[in-house]
Amino acid sequence: MIDAHLRLPASEPPAPALPTILYVDDEANALKYFQRAIAPLAEVLTAMSVEEGKRILDENAGRISVLVSDQRMPGAYGNELLSYAWDRYPDIVRILTTAYSEIEHTVEAVNQGQIHRYIQKPWDIAALRMELKQALALAQLRSEHAQLLREKLLVRQRQAVANRIGALYALCASLAGPEQQLPVEAYLSAALTAGVTPPEPDWLLMDYADLVSSEAFRSTAFGAAVRLQLDIIERDYAGRGVEPAFELLQAAFGASLQQAGSSALFLEAGKLTEFLETPTGSAVSHAHASWLAILLWLARRGWALQLSRSEQGLQGRLAQAEPALTPNHLAAWIEHF
Repeated sequence: MIDAHLRLPASEPPAPALPTILYVDDEANALKYFQRAIAPLAEVLTAMSVEEGKRILDENAGRISVLVSDQRMPGAYGNELLSYAWDRYPDIVRILTTAYSEIEHTVEAVNQGQIHRYIQKPWDIAALRMELKQALALAQLRSEHAQLLREKLLVRQRQAVANRIGALYALCASLAGPEQQLPVEAYLSAALTAGVTPPEPDWLLMDYADLVSSEAFRSTAFGAAVRLQLDIIERDYAGRGVEPAFELLQAAFGASLQQAGSSALFLEAGKLTEFLETPTGSAVSHAHASWLAILLWLARRGWALQLSRSEQGLQGRLAQAEPALTPNHLAAWIEHF
């Protein structure tokens, strides 16, 4: 039995992992010298050519914080590697170092944003360590900033989908007529089954007022297209039941839909989710407007199309429509997305 007065030593939390620096230089002695000097600050990866540096960079970009490259190397200049990193991994802090006075290349690299700092050889070790400490701190700030942007994007994406679901409900309510039988649940159930990818990050590139304006015009254009298709269907199929539903779907989706008896197989799930997931600057397709118009046409007759996933795609069957949607039900649907 352990004495209650005894205290086992608390386990210390693991030490944080060191950041990683990639240093590229064709001189083996320079690589060893750099590694010894910087090892207390960071893990150091090394390469002896631009091509090898590119390979190591591509393989380890997720953990490299700082890239340091010598300028003059056989086959290619170091600023080519820094430009390569700038294009593909802009969050990595880039530093150019050389023993030669090559102002033209250096100024060009600085002006193009390819490098953060230029360090002249031979190095002063204390100054080199200070420069790299600052570069690592900048890399950490960039990483934290990128994480905040990712979190902001996720929030924006959820807001985008929620706002679009609200717009979808308003659109359907304006077109459903006095019956108030709305196909919103049928549409959202199909979208959920198909899988919705939130809108792309162009949401972060727009001012909020511009974003709301763009979304309003997009929804209005979509609504006008749906209304037009619904009017055409009602005109061409006046007085008929829901039997032509699969014929209408075939006309809308073409080869991406296969009809088999009393069911239809959707081969391209993305065509069922366009309004919810495409970027704000992308117009919704004719096929998708027809899709919602067909659901509205069915809803007016008390029917819906229910989808289930199969190995080939999404299987759709006609079923009696669900009761009218309540605010709580709509909120629950929004939570699903």
